[in-house]
Amino acid sequence: MKTKSTFYTLLFAASLLVLTNCAGKKESGHEHDHAAAETETPAADSLAATETGKPQFDVDKNFQQQLAAVFNSYVSLKEAFVSSDDEKVRTEAATVQNQLSKADMKLLSGAAHNDWMHYLEGLESSLREIQTNKDIEVQRRAFSKLSDNLYKSIKAFGLDGTTAYYEFCPMAFNDEGAYWLSDQEKIRNPYFGDKMMTCGVVKEKLQ
Repeated sequence: MKTKSTFYTLLFAASLLVLTNCAGKKESGHEHDHAAAETETPAADSLAATETGKPQFDVDKNFQQQLAAVFNSYVSLKEAFVSSDDEKVRTEAATVQNQLSKADMKLLSGAAHNDWMHYLEGLESSLREIQTNKDIEVQRRAFSKLSDNLYKSIKAFGLDGTTAYYEFCPMAFNDEGAYWLSDQEKIRNPYFGDKMMTCGVVKEKLQ
């Protein structure tokens, strides 16, 4: 009986350690352009997210709405990763690519146009990698890069009132950590799916 009691005590302690690591581990090795995203925040569901300021560029609302459509299709892609379905991931990535092709760069000028061209290259490269691979972990690596460039795009141009949440999992990719975007505060982790569905924190609220 004493042996069984000791086993359950150790099992409970291990479970607490996993939960603590998921919610509390600081980012390491992830260089990021935006200081606001680096501030540690409380774990998961009861979080009041840091709200972003105005977009970097004042651009045509039509472009913001087009970017919002890209984001909405990205959310469906994120959910495919949550379900760990590589075929659905490829299908949803194609939908994101289709929405991305409708973003009219002619609505941008000057520095805004130059920045969008840079982000666009990264977005398209990641989407191609997702669509041409069947390995879900390779796809997830590409999704992380996609998320970074979409986040930078939203920070630069805005979503005309559509709300996005910038979220972080410290345990992704063997504790390297990785970010993603969501349309809700509730954590649904695309890097682990149902293995650790709620592992992560909200870093920033974007519009």
